[in-house]
Amino acid sequence: MLKTKDLYDLTHTRAAALLEGTEYPWEVLSKIKETILEIGKNLPKDEFNETQDDAGNPVWIAKDAKIYPSNYIAGPTIIGHATEVRPGVFIRGSALVGDNCVVGNSTELKNVILFDNVQVPHYNYVGDSVLGYKSHMGAGSITSNVKSDKKLVVVKNGDEKIETGLKKMGAMLGDRVEVGCNSVLNPGTVIGRDSNVYPTSCVRGMIPEGCIWKNTGKVVVKTKD
Repeated sequence: MLKTKDLYDLTHTRAAALLEGTEYPWEVLSKIKETILEIGKNLPKDEFNETQDDAGNPVWIAKDAKIYPSNYIAGPTIIGHATEVRPGVFIRGSALVGDNCVVGNSTELKNVILFDNVQVPHYNYVGDSVLGYKSHMGAGSITSNVKSDKKLVVVKNGDEKIETGLKKMGAMLGDRVEVGCNSVLNPGTVIGRDSNVYPTSCVRGMIPEGCIWKNTGKVVVKTKD
């Protein structure tokens, strides 16, 4: 369940070609910047406006996106169709934001892929992460992308340990994941499709598909109605 094919429907992102070539989704983190630059060159000019940040990096914004005042968007960045970028947003660059997304007030993005219909609407930090289709991070929930001991991130799934070779890695959220308010996703967190995280949780490791992480750290399988 840690693999790209198990987490994501690639029809909902402009980064499909990049992700298709991976076994694990965190393999794309070092390639997000160059991928945005390549995709940006081929975006239809009748649908996207191209501007530059203060350093001359390109920023492509869909003409039907809603960009509120009082935010800063560094490049290279792509903002998709019908996406809202609300006041107080700080995009630090290397952000590929899909269609119909919400990037909310006081939210910070850095080196990320947000699939279509992702919501990070209130006081979120998302860095070195991939957020799947229709995933949602509740108010104040964040991805922690560097270990306190500064060692390389290891993804853990029970007794399985996968060396990523990365010093910076946040979280990989599968499609339709719901993260509760004020939760922390520790470096190397992977959450399977359709899973939920209780508010105020401190999450690490792998949460399987279709499960609930309770704030005691207990994981239970969702029951069907």
